Amino acid sequence: MVVLLGIAFAAGVITAVSPCVLPVLPIVLAGGAVGAGRRPYAIVAGMLSMFVVSILFASWLLDKLGLPQDLLRSLAIALLFLVAATLLVPPFGRLVERALAPFSRRRAGDLGGGFLLGAALGFAFVPCGGPILAYVSAQSAAVSFGFKTVGLAVAYAAGAALVLLAIALGGQRIARPLRTEATRLRAALGAVIAVAAFALVFNLDTKLQTSVPSWTSFLQRHTENTAYARNKLYKRSAPKAVRVVKGLPDYGPAPAIHAGGDWFNSKPLSIASLRGKVVLIDFWTYSCINCLRTLPHLEAWDAAYRKRGLVIIGVHTPEFAFEHVSSNVAAAVKRLGIQYPVVQDNDYATWSAYANQYWPAEYLVDKQGHVRHAHFGEGEYPDTERLIRQLLGVDRGRLTNVADTTPTELMTPETYLGSARIQNYNGTPLRTGLETTYAFPSSLAQHHVSYAGSWTIERERALPGANARLRLHFVAKKVFLVLGGRGSVQVLVDGKSRQTLHVDSDRLYTVVDSPRTLDALLELRFSPGVEAYSFTFG
Repeated sequence: MVVLLGIAFAAGVITAVSPCVLPVLPIVLAGGAVGAGRRPYAIVAGMLSMFVVSILFASWLLDKLGLPQDLLRSLAIALLFLVAATLLVPPFGRLVERALAPFSRRRAGDLGGGFLLGAALGFAFVPCGGPILAYVSAQSAAVSFGFKTVGLAVAYAAGAALVLLAIALGGQRIARPLRTEATRLRAALGAVIAVAAFALVFNLDTKLQTSVPSWTSFLQRHTENTAYARNKLYKRSAPKAVRVVKGLPDYGPAPAIHAGGDWFNSKPLSIASLRGKVVLIDFWTYSCINCLRTLPHLEAWDAAYRKRGLVIIGVHTPEFAFEHVSSNVAAAVKRLGIQYPVVQDNDYATWSAYANQYWPAEYLVDKQGHVRHAHFGEGEYPDTERLIRQLLGVDRGRLTNVADTTPTELMTPETYLGSARIQNYNGTPLRTGLETTYAFPSSLAQHHVSYAGSWTIERERALPGANARLRLHFVAKKVFLVLGGRGSVQVLVDGKSRQTLHVDSDRLYTVVDSPRTLDALLELRFSPGVEAYSFTFG
């Protein structure tokens, strides 16, 4: 954990010397130059505090209140204009300083005004999100975080704040010889902050960030983007067996099933009511291609062993907002021909009870209600079936004959399009919840994705506007994309038109289906009204 916190701190430092800092750089310099003593420290304290609050709680709170996700950015810009006004209009500045006097026993302007400016920067600063920030955002979205998430957020913010403190102190030192012209200096620096705030209003900060190369990519690849950092972020320790019974580990009593919505194909069931049965609990969601490839095996086992005492329960834990809707799940269960019981886990209660992290994931529960086996992801179907037979006491007969379609070759990993979990993104810095014009980079590395045209990037989905396009450099035979809303998507591979998808429901769409593995550039051209969530590959 200590190493991971160090990586998060380093990621914050790298972010603060990247193009991301350019829009706030003049504000930090000007803020440090105004006033003396502890003002730079107050600026950084305000920024660190509000930035941590923003990434941990702001999105959840705004969602609960039904407020727009860009509200805090608007408030931050208003605060910047307020700070600029206090410098440009001295009488107004004195009124604000008196109001902020409780912040300090010394000059209110040094601490109170500095903290106010820092608070505005904390909400306006949009870092170049990497794995650290993505992990914190994802955990915050689920409102299921503890010391690790908070620690990473604070470490990341502290790294960025350290660099910005040095900048603010530098501004203070540069301005020191000019103290004799204090009135003019304050007016000039107020004008700098006002101009910077205007730039944020008209999204000129995005154009500035895009017009310069990212000189920190190398550093990011060797800190938060390393395999070590990713494994530490998402590693889940395996459950410990309390004993071994008949050659199988016993992980103890199975956690209860907590319904977070409707039951399908069955009345409500519980682990206690299923004593004497062998239970297979499958965590899945209907837009997950990995889950869909597992379903034929589950359906075959249900048909072969239900009469012998096997009960399969599909725990539908949604990944996206539309998967919470009962009618959508009911339609998917019917469309996929699932006959065994399925329960909605909209609140992640069962998911959390099993400390699960994967789609799909299978947990085998014996006749006494104890967990005896867990498998994450696709594959190893014969091994799982043999364990089912062992727990059922079935000694005769052949295994079910279902082809294993688990991909074995190298291919692009699952790629999310919302800001909370997007990785391997290249291009115009993302803005969550704010319609922005994006531009493709000159080239796109393998497994990377980029946007062009008008997009509104929300936490879990991307909403296209005028001339919206998306590029992905993929390696796979098949490309799938979770889409919703209504509209059309034109598909091009290496510049050649392949097909046009007609989107009319929230589900998984096949974008590319090739008999051989392709290493190619995919471009999608969206009509407004479509919602894009994530790519998966086969």
